[in-house]
Amino acid sequence: MSGGHSHGPAPSERSGSAAARWRSRLTLAVVLIGGFFLIELVTALLSGSLALLSDAGHMAADVLTLAAALGATVIAGRPDRSGRRSYGRYRIEVFASLFAVLVMLAVAAFVVIEAIGRIGSPAEVGTTPMLVVGALGLLVNLVVMALLRAGAGESLNLKGAYLEVVADTVGSLGVIAAGVLVTATGSAAWDTAVALAIGAFVAVRAVMLGRDVLVVLGQETPRRLDPARVEADLAAVPEVLEVHDLHLWTLTSGMDVITAHLRIRAEADSHGVLDAAHQVLREKHGLDHATLQIEPEDHRTDEESTW
Repeated sequence: MSGGHSHGPAPSERSGSAAARWRSRLTLAVVLIGGFFLIELVTALLSGSLALLSDAGHMAADVLTLAAALGATVIAGRPDRSGRRSYGRYRIEVFASLFAVLVMLAVAAFVVIEAIGRIGSPAEVGTTPMLVVGALGLLVNLVVMALLRAGAGESLNLKGAYLEVVADTVGSLGVIAAGVLVTATGSAAWDTAVALAIGAFVAVRAVMLGRDVLVVLGQETPRRLDPARVEADLAAVPEVLEVHDLHLWTLTSGMDVITAHLRIRAEADSHGVLDAAHQVLREKHGLDHATLQIEPEDHRTDEESTW
């Protein structure tokens, strides 16, 4: 029996290099979003705008997402000297995303509770700060989008951060719309209505992100992969008689992993079969990180020997 693994680049080389090239832009994005979050939070508290406060909470989630993306490019490249992290530190990104989910849900819950408390007796809202800060937030988000757009095409890690900023741009537009409506009608109810809409938007996105996080932590088969098709393609490799104990899961964003046992003809060239199987996985399914165990035809496991 012989075992095999991917002979390609190490995971850190494959998954970290693209994001690492954009690390300086990610750093600038974190500084811009983080700095504006503080400005928006203070302005929201002083102006009494719930829409502005909800968008500040949304931007806080942006800071966490961007920081997690930035941290992943740094931490993933660090060697593990303990010898106990056989897959490195890639799951840190997943746990950071889970933390972001909890923050986003807390923000959405706060906005809903605050909005319910204002029904029937809306608070006074300063529309000028709303419009100024909303416009500034829109500008900051557009700048950050420009910084990350190109990198989003190379790294799934950056793509997630980019889409988070795109969503926050919608929140900034909502703040501006609330300011205009309150100014035009004189009714602060528009501020509450827009805040509820932003809160619902944040909650929906949090649930969607949370579902993706649980899929990874539960080691479910990635949605892009069909286990039956992967098994069939491996079984079609010349000299392979049977495929069993096949497992597919996601280690972290952009890094899917497979393990499988391949039973081959006794006279087959195990090295040739191994190389052919890895080529099939890489070219047909985009799986670079694979561990394949080769079993000769006459090999029997402990379970089979008792039949």
